[in-house]
Amino acid sequence: MFGGPRIVDLEDVEAREVVRIEFEDGRSASIWERFLLPSPSMFTFYNKWDPGMISLRHGHQSDHVVYVLSGEVMVGDRLCKAGAHIYLVHGDRFGPWIAGPEGCELLGILKGPGVAAFWSEQDMQDYVDLLAKHGARQGEVPPLTNTEPWMNPPAEML
Repeated sequence: MFGGPRIVDLEDVEAREVVRIEFEDGRSASIWERFLLPSPSMFTFYNKWDPGMISLRHGHQSDHVVYVLSGEVMVGDRLCKAGAHIYLVHGDRFGPWIAGPEGCELLGILKGPGVAAFWSEQDMQDYVDLLAKHGARQGEVPPLTNTEPWMNPPAEML
């Protein structure tokens, strides 16, 4: 228990670049994530996607809700605009994700410590192919620091 509500102001939380792609023309696009409530029982995050950002089909080790706050994003073959509620059951995968021309802002809530993402080899190959189709490739991001051990489980636990 926290002993009362835990109130977090978005601007007080560090934005971390968690995914980056680089286009052939020199542009880049990223996902900037703020961990609002990182706890083993619930994980909430806000993220801002740059225009045209692409993320692979993936899942998480928990039930997962994403709410589109602004902009739009393709999730698989479905266009999700501001106000869309996206639900994923533990163990399922969704995507690929492609941010619209203005980017998007998302609020995500994961039940339990299932923060770690997973994908299949085919998901990764499809992602590499999709990036190439858009004239892009995966970029490098700095490793996350100051995270809790449960946020980065060993590969054999995924």
